[in-house]
Amino acid sequence: MGLYGDGRDLSQGRATRAGPRRSKGLRGGIAVFATVAAVFTVTLPPSVPGGDSGELITAAYELGVAHPPGYPLFTLAAKLAIVLFPFGSVAYRVNLLCGLFGAVAASLLFFTVFRLSGSYAGGILAAGVFSFSRLTWQWSIAAEVFSLNNLFVGLLMALTVHFEEAATAQERSKIAKIGAFCCGLSLCNQHTIILYVLCIIPWILFRLLKEKELSLGSLLTLSLYFSVGLLPYLYLPISSYLNQARWTWGDQTTILGFLTHFLREEYGTFSLAKSEIGSSMSKILLSQFTNMRTELSFNIQALAVWANINLARKDRPNQTLVWLFTGMVCIYSLFFAWRANLDLSKPLFMGVVERFWMQSNAVVAVLAGLGLSTLVSQSNRVLNSGISVRCLEWLSAMIFVIYQIYSNYSICDQRTNYVIDKFAKNLLASMPHNAIILLRGDLPGNSLRYMHYCEGLRPDISLVDQEMMTYEWYLPKMSKHLPGVNFPGNRWNPVEGVLPSGMVTFNLYHFLEINKQKETFVCIGIHEGDPTWKKNYSLWPWGSCEKLVPSEIVFNPEEWIERTRNIYNWTEEYGRFDPSSWESVANEEMWQARMKTAFFIFNLAETVNMPSNAKAQLYTHAYNLYKEIVYLQKKHPVNWHKNYAIACERMLRLQGRGADPEVLLSETIRHFHLYTRKERDDPQLADISVALKHLRKELQSLRDRKNV
Repeated sequence: MGLYGDGRDLSQGRATRAGPRRSKGLRGGIAVFATVAAVFTVTLPPSVPGGDSGELITAAYELGVAHPPGYPLFTLAAKLAIVLFPFGSVAYRVNLLCGLFGAVAASLLFFTVFRLSGSYAGGILAAGVFSFSRLTWQWSIAAEVFSLNNLFVGLLMALTVHFEEAATAQERSKIAKIGAFCCGLSLCNQHTIILYVLCIIPWILFRLLKEKELSLGSLLTLSLYFSVGLLPYLYLPISSYLNQARWTWGDQTTILGFLTHFLREEYGTFSLAKSEIGSSMSKILLSQFTNMRTELSFNIQALAVWANINLARKDRPNQTLVWLFTGMVCIYSLFFAWRANLDLSKPLFMGVVERFWMQSNAVVAVLAGLGLSTLVSQSNRVLNSGISVRCLEWLSAMIFVIYQIYSNYSICDQRTNYVIDKFAKNLLASMPHNAIILLRGDLPGNSLRYMHYCEGLRPDISLVDQEMMTYEWYLPKMSKHLPGVNFPGNRWNPVEGVLPSGMVTFNLYHFLEINKQKETFVCIGIHEGDPTWKKNYSLWPWGSCEKLVPSEIVFNPEEWIERTRNIYNWTEEYGRFDPSSWESVANEEMWQARMKTAFFIFNLAETVNMPSNAKAQLYTHAYNLYKEIVYLQKKHPVNWHKNYAIACERMLRLQGRGADPEVLLSETIRHFHLYTRKERDDPQLADISVALKHLRKELQSLRDRKNV
């Protein structure tokens, strides 16, 4: 019953196994689907997740085009889910769709192992260990393209096994056509699967050639089926031509524009990001292996290796499939490590990169399922105790799967996760009527777009993307959907003029001048490439965002403190989220927003020439604000200790401001000490340590004088 049986005729074995295994595999696959779908559905996030989810949902809702390469298949499927599912928020419906994709992927992994080995336990091991790993579970219940990619990985492997088991030329031809179509269709989602496609296609063609079933006509037919699978890409130029979506990306109405989007040239073709310097190839490979051990366990890796080791003993049926799957993992891992140009030392970038390791984890899980089946088959031959060994096989498979669920359920249970939802709603609620928000970055951009366009919040506000304004296609396509915003040209560029293409460029200063009737904010941060706004504007803190204020308006610290003190209603505990998650980024932004006004006022006192009494007033305001926020919460960002300590030190220099010098010195020492204990990477640590010694001597001297 294991992966490798006796030496019977291979074609006869295929014929006798195919019928019973097909029906049993279908029933088992349905059971796996139902189980995984139930668990995923129970743990779905109720609203928009972080990352690209907000943008992907918005593109589907508006029938626009998502970021490169466009993901037309996901967009159309998500739109169908939004229309057909009659419950939950727009985001929940797409989250549910992705959970169902993940359940289908699990059933296909089960089907692949079962068809190869006849082992239910091996199939359950592969499906369960992969689906309930933290990484897969987390990204199968979020509105992202990864669960659909996992589905295609499972589908291509299942079709490859089905092709290998085909007993007649007619059946092989039929499966090859279906497989060619699915290969093309898979590329309408995530392009990383092309590395698997480029492994499977030559293998199929070689098998057809070996069976003398490959001709020029059949090759052209398979090419046609592959091309038909790519037809969803027609959606991109159609959507771009109609230009009805209030949010879309790129102009695909021309061949050049289509290829630019399809090849991800704005990100960097075959790269994760443009103009980023990533970790070394060896470090990425080591990180992938370590991550796989964490996600699947060392035992699963060992079983996958065993599936390959057993092949070397002698010629066995289906050995080429195991080698094919192993080759797919190796080629994918090497290529991805070469092109993944992100720095893994940054937690958020690590979170971005690790999602792409699911594609290799799925194949390793299949190999582990085959390895378990092989191990049981070999043990059964040696021990000649079929029932006991079979029970042990089931027991080990169930232990692995149950342990995965037990270990990851609390982490992946997102039923009450409204973090990104609350982040976006707080930002929108803080804005005055008819404001313009210049967006920057994935977190504010994608979450605010989702709330604004899909949930209909704050229709009076205009969302303009800073990065997109630098692209030629953005304003010609999107300006009509921003009727309340005036644009003094066709493209944002610090150097104004007329481009050879006839486009008129404008800088940020003229954009602000022509929209003076509206209040303009930047979220989060302002594009560094255009400093022209500094001619007549200043940036004042507005929570996580900043307001662009004309320079003639005089800053009133008391008024601004009152306006920004309770700008957000944020109750999440500091540091409760994984550093690589978008929830952690949102939480950090909201916590740091509490001290931005204090930091701004302190910086004014440090940098602006003004009378000494005005400077002392600003220092006092900053000190009082820092003291308030530092003692308001027991756990807070570590940099608050440093900022408050510096504010206390500045107050020491002021005379007659009502603060006890001994208290100020004690506070300065205490919070500098807390900072140096918690923050070990600050390059100023040595200077702070020297300052601490000096401050302690001053404090002792002050106390000695008091005692005298």
